[in-house]
Amino acid sequence: MKVYKLETIQILPISLEEAWDFFSTPKNLQKITPKELDFKILPDFKDQKMFPGQVINYIVKPVLNIPMRWTTEITHVAQNQYFVDEQRFGPYAFWHHKHFFKAVEGGVEMIDEVHYALPFGILGNIAHVLFVKNKLNSIFSFRKETLEKYFRKG
Repeated sequence: MKVYKLETIQILPISLEEAWDFFSTPKNLQKITPKELDFKILPDFKDQKMFPGQVINYIVKPVLNIPMRWTTEITHVAQNQYFVDEQRFGPYAFWHHKHFFKAVEGGVEMIDEVHYALPFGILGNIAHVLFVKNKLNSIFSFRKETLEKYFRKG
């Protein structure tokens, strides 16, 4: 199984506390996910904050508008520093997503580091080259642009 890595770094003009408040609220993931994925959290989490051991169920339509269930677990949380979500059931053979937060001059630096693998062996590797890599890059680009607009000062 080939494990791929995706890393993004972004600086937002907000405080560490503001960043943590936004990203530690599971319902906000829907705000930063492209509309065409038709992403929904089941059930609605309202304003509940994440915690280690929390299981979150989603419906997402990543390919050909076909709904897929995706279950992740929040495995680690260090307030105002980082959290980790891991897929338990879903479209990937492996998904481990670390989110890091650090106060820097002018705001907060956020780093997303995702390690993932696809099912189906060589067919999964081919799918990665043909569309999965580009799809993930476009999702994280969308997040970056959306967050810049959402937290724009002034």
